[in-house]
Amino acid sequence: MATFAKPDLRPADPRFSSGPCAKRPGWSLEALSDAPLGRSHRAKAGKAKLQKAIDDTREILGVPADYRIAIVPASDTGAVEMAMWSLLGARGVDLLAWESFGAGWVTDAVKQLKLADVRTFEAAYGDIVDLSEVDFDRDVVFTWNGTTSGVRMPNGDAIPTGRAGLTICDATSAAFAQDLPYDKLDVVTFSWQKVLGGEAAHGMLILSPRAVERLLTYKPAWPLPKIFRMTSGGKLIEGLFKGETINTPSMLCVEDYLDALAWAKSIGGLDALKARADANLAVVERFVEANPWLGFLATSKAIRSNTSVCLQFVDPAVSALTPDAQEAFAKGVVALLEKEGVALDIGAYRDAPPGLRIWCGATVEASDLEALMPWLGYAYGAQKASLAQAA
Repeated sequence: MATFAKPDLRPADPRFSSGPCAKRPGWSLEALSDAPLGRSHRAKAGKAKLQKAIDDTREILGVPADYRIAIVPASDTGAVEMAMWSLLGARGVDLLAWESFGAGWVTDAVKQLKLADVRTFEAAYGDIVDLSEVDFDRDVVFTWNGTTSGVRMPNGDAIPTGRAGLTICDATSAAFAQDLPYDKLDVVTFSWQKVLGGEAAHGMLILSPRAVERLLTYKPAWPLPKIFRMTSGGKLIEGLFKGETINTPSMLCVEDYLDALAWAKSIGGLDALKARADANLAVVERFVEANPWLGFLATSKAIRSNTSVCLQFVDPAVSALTPDAQEAFAKGVVALLEKEGVALDIGAYRDAPPGLRIWCGATVEASDLEALMPWLGYAYGAQKASLAQAA
């Protein structure tokens, strides 16, 4: 049995959680000193901050000028729900799921909205649905990057520009790390606490002109809660896209998002963010290639995420264990890494196969991942030794 010595080098920052994610390098509370606390978000200072958050988002992500951007309640979940409840039902819908959050949108469409014309396409963890079977003349709801599976869309080639339906894309762990082809996407959502490591509870909703047209020409058969309403009297509520939020936002969270956006611009914008995430993934790829007991959950490199990197123990001795024993093995590895203070919150998502999930987004330093990798071997070796003793 292979043995792994206890490493001497430790990551400077052990935060590899897939959400909330690590703060940008060099972050401190002093970065939030300009937040207009104790002020109304409707005051001139608050409105200016909210508008800047929208403007900087557009600039860094390269969102087309004719797309609308709004800050909405309840994180990415709120943004997706807002889109689904406001837009779906006008035509048939195809629902795509290859991990737990995509499966959640299926549940909402089928059991909550109770849409009549629904087709569901589901893939197991580590795989993706056959995109050639999807009908984009229907509305389509999907995640771009499966946060809990480490599986991402390979590209937008399967989505026709001349489609009749709307594409509603949950991009919360893809935005700021992967290319999003806006000409193929009608709704894009994400949350502040993902790729840029902002604070929670706020979501971003990006709408194409086609999505806006649907809002203005279609009225759902069900009542819409106030926090979902984007029209009034048959007209778009323009204030939503100028920082006039539906509910009261945390100006402290807004300041933190602005700080993250400023850092993103300072290092070179979207191209630099993508390059950092790709370099981080490469660190893990090199380690996995050199250690055959560890493998990626994603079945092929073409669909492998560069943010939420999901790993599993492929050692035959571990794979032969019962499902409960495999889960205990993985949890043992995670617990040892946390006890040593070298990796926090990297266990696989509760619905996913047992293993590890390591955030590799741009706010994580490649040097910290380099330091972490030998610790994975050490923790795996320690668990393997315990397994041998128990036998």
